[in-house]
Amino acid sequence: MRLPKPLTALLLAASLGIAGPAAAWEMRGTQAIVLHGRDGSQVRIGTVTFTPQGARTGVAVKLDTDKFQDFFLSMKEFKCLPTPDEVFCHVPYPYPNPASVTGDDLAWLEHALLFFYKLPSEFGAKLWNGVYYRLTPTEAGLVGRPQAVDLNQIGAPPADTDTPPYGPAERSDIAPEARWFGTLTIQ
Repeated sequence: MRLPKPLTALLLAASLGIAGPAAAWEMRGTQAIVLHGRDGSQVRIGTVTFTPQGARTGVAVKLDTDKFQDFFLSMKEFKCLPTPDEVFCHVPYPYPNPASVTGDDLAWLEHALLFFYKLPSEFGAKLWNGVYYRLTPTEAGLVGRPQAVDLNQIGAPPADTDTPPYGPAERSDIAPEARWFGTLTIQ
């Protein structure tokens, strides 16, 4: 008896242990935001809620402030995570923005996850030590790799609030191991 080709292919794939296409992760509902430490630790710092908005998807980031410590730096309070090597502080994007993304444009979510670092012995906010996590979609969620930015650039409102200020020209790659939190994930 001769089997149809599609059935033969399916049986062959199953016998070889070949999996079919995996379901792609979708930007839906509420997902966890996790920073991954150099020592293998994971800190769940909050959530992002994805809401359909026509061709785009709305994003709302909510930090779990219990995970952070309050630091008063340069006359401003910051939510920070002290680590053995550095103090890592969240910087909320301070201006109105669309707060929406698409599968290939995650800039406004990336702008909601801005940080800076400083040495524990240093005084004041070191806004030129900004960290921007460039997000990439994967089968399991979004993975962010750190890039360097100067957060002083957002000290004044942008002329166009619909355009993210940190485009590719304003960011530079850094080695993930250079920062205590070398990876950020959303899953």
